[in-house]
Amino acid sequence: MARLLQYILKNPLSLLLLLFPLALIANSMHWNAVWVFFISALGIIPFADFIGKGTEALAAYVGPHIGGLLNATLGNAAELIITLIAIRAGLLDLVKASITGSILGNLLLVLGASFLLGGMKNGVQNFDKKRAGNHAVLLTLAILALVVPSLFSHSIGPSGSIRVEALSIGVAIVMVVLYVVGLIYSMRAIDSPIAYTPEKEEHKPTWSVGGALAVLVLATVGVAILSEVLVGAVEDVVVNLGISEFFLGIILIPIIGNVAEHLVAVQVSLRNKMDLSVEIAVSSSLQIALFVAPVLVFVSLALGHPLTLIFNVFELIALGSGVIIMALVSADGESNWLEGSALLAVYAILALAFFLLPA
Repeated sequence: MARLLQYILKNPLSLLLLLFPLALIANSMHWNAVWVFFISALGIIPFADFIGKGTEALAAYVGPHIGGLLNATLGNAAELIITLIAIRAGLLDLVKASITGSILGNLLLVLGASFLLGGMKNGVQNFDKKRAGNHAVLLTLAILALVVPSLFSHSIGPSGSIRVEALSIGVAIVMVVLYVVGLIYSMRAIDSPIAYTPEKEEHKPTWSVGGALAVLVLATVGVAILSEVLVGAVEDVVVNLGISEFFLGIILIPIIGNVAEHLVAVQVSLRNKMDLSVEIAVSSSLQIALFVAPVLVFVSLALGHPLTLIFNVFELIALGSGVIIMALVSADGESNWLEGSALLAVYAILALAFFLLPA
């Protein structure tokens, strides 16, 4: 408990914990939905950070292989909780947009910020070119698995038909199988693209096993409670601000759920450890595509709101653009601040286009 308190006092993000009771008060007193949404959104950030730190603490006790497995399984827990609650509320477009947004956020926003800030401080930075190529191939396959149902569904049957749902479920099963195969590979190779392993200096135990488990449980409960508040305010926010549910899902929700992990990727790039920065961004994207998306398909059936892997043309263009530009800038195994600026520029252009879509 003392170590947890010490961590809270040292970590600036932990100050956002004060927003947890404020969000509950705002929701119970029926404040303006915009305030409720943004207060609860900011309140989720420190809990997502605690989930990540608790996972790393547990990973320190079980070794690099099982630790990589834990990072792969729990790395996107906060966003998974948010999207599960959104599915229960029937906000399926929000959920699919958040899947797209998470992948784009990691490939363009996180890598772009890492390349830009790391390059400004350290000049040209190097990372493993062969490993980056392997990442690009697996990421392309993962995105292809998301694109195929969207392209074929129009010829198979109307949206929501049994045949289209069968296609989504079948693709989801294949994606989970590929994910499991990747995890098996990660048990034998620390440099697996699916499960990154923090470096030794970042992998020292900070809390006891019991403390880490307690942090994970409490943080998960905190995310679940605030996610209920956040999702409940979405429809009113769309009406009040005149922005689309699609924009909330593709830009805001992914940033909220992954901001702590994003900051880690940028921090290690500033320390000239670009290999780890690239690993974090790409591994998170693969986990979203190969694990989170299929899990949401399966769970949605139990919740009575079947989610199909049918994305609109804007999402498909954005996903294709993100993967292509990521593969191009990483092909030479070098990064600089100009490449970072280019990645951020593409993300900004896409964000502006999504923002201007009618609600």
